[in-house]
Amino acid sequence: MYADHLVQPWLEAVLDGLPSRDIFDAHTHIGQHDPSGFTAQLDELVDALAAVDARAAVFPLAEPDDGYREANRACLEAASEHPDRLVAFLRLTPNDPRAVVEEGLAAGARGLKLHLSSDEFDLDDPGLEHIYEIAHDQRLPVIVHAGPEGGSVGHQALAVCRRWPRLRLVLAHCALTDIGWLWRHVDETPNLFFDTAWWTPAQLLALFRLVPPGRILNASDLPYSTPLSHTMSTARCAWQAGLDPDQIVGVIGGQFARLVESAEPLDLGSAPAGEARPLSPLLEVISTNLLTSLEALQRGDEPGVGLDVARHACRVPHDDPDAEVIASVKRLLDLYDEHGPRIPRRNQFRPGWDLVAAAAVVARTPAAPLPADG
Repeated sequence: MYADHLVQPWLEAVLDGLPSRDIFDAHTHIGQHDPSGFTAQLDELVDALAAVDARAAVFPLAEPDDGYREANRACLEAASEHPDRLVAFLRLTPNDPRAVVEEGLAAGARGLKLHLSSDEFDLDDPGLEHIYEIAHDQRLPVIVHAGPEGGSVGHQALAVCRRWPRLRLVLAHCALTDIGWLWRHVDETPNLFFDTAWWTPAQLLALFRLVPPGRILNASDLPYSTPLSHTMSTARCAWQAGLDPDQIVGVIGGQFARLVESAEPLDLGSAPAGEARPLSPLLEVISTNLLTSLEALQRGDEPGVGLDVARHACRVPHDDPDAEVIASVKRLLDLYDEHGPRIPRRNQFRPGWDLVAAAAVVARTPAAPLPADG
């Protein structure tokens, strides 16, 4: 299903340049009934975290028929069985009474999750008042889905943050519904955070260029990606954007570790003034075309002509300024050709998609370190 063992050298190259390798993924799931057809088994999640010695917040995928009481209980049991890997978040709706929230927190939950589009409610639903009050009183992180299929959530998010200043509101998926304007309000809203659970490097780089690093949390959205693959993408984009190693450590796990302990967040400084290395025309061609192929792979289709165009652009002389980066991209594409057909298929995504995703990220982040052998 995933090619983590093949992508790992590119993550290791970045982690080797950091003062700490502690990864804490802010966004993973388990569950079997999501209408998307994606599933996530507990053993898959634990194994994926063990591969990078990481921790993660876990909460349920959608449960369209039965609600979340049992699904939340499964996450709490998972965290109890794997305390070195998992902390449980409660997935809630406005229909969940105060007693359900308090019961889950007493059982060990360390935060809350609201999925507006899947569970069909808004952030200003009166049924959420007791949830916000509890999160405020206990300084809990509240992760809010802000994916592309939904409408704007930014104004409602700001209102929640202002009314309940001790809760920590995390807009998932780079807040892509509202980032075009919402970033201007970050400084005046100290309890507003963003997670990196999205697949295009442009979205991650925009977040790192517009939002202070202390407000950005590494997140994979497993089963849609993995902690290894997406930490690689997040860390490389942070490096390219101009963050320093200590700031990247905060992004990949240090800050989220504080939020789940209800501690004061770290001030990691301002958003960087400019990218660490310019993007050349050829790298832009390669990355852009790989992303068109990746979109097809995520639909389950063949990669199409974009992959061919990217490969053509990889034919550069050895003295090209980007020859080392392009050789690394080509190595990932060769791994896709070699291993993609043999990777088991578990969901809509075509096997090997994560190798093409990694290649697109490497092409877009020439400033970040590369593995010694490719």
